[in-house]
Amino acid sequence: MKKIFYPAFFHKAEEGGFWVSFPDIPECLTQGDDMTQAYEMAVDALGLALVCREKEQQPFPAASDPTEITPEPDSFLVVIEFDMLAYKKRTSSRAVKKTLSIPEWLNEAAMSMNLNFSQVLQEALMSKIQV
Repeated sequence: MKKIFYPAFFHKAEEGGFWVSFPDIPECLTQGDDMTQAYEMAVDALGLALVCREKEQQPFPAASDPTEITPEPDSFLVVIEFDMLAYKKRTSSRAVKKTLSIPEWLNEAAMSMNLNFSQVLQEALMSKIQV
């Protein structure tokens, strides 16, 4: 999955700053003290909502066409850019133990070179998935 885009309403908050809602993901709400913080919080809130849907094996809702959305009074439309892989890299760095088998000769050759098996596997996997 590459980048996806969801429209969001930025509402002026009475106490200052903005609160953010997503027309396609009603449970996704956040806020920020200024435009920059509100946008960053919107990206994080969107990530959390989509990861929860992914874990529950629910499909992601289709993003509305921003040209067909009319903002509510005291709000304006902002399209939020979201990269699931970047979000997961930033928020899910917990190590996962994997058991694997390799030929004995390969194990001996790698050990003689003092290679870090975990690091080599991570580098190979990132290369393979092109990140």
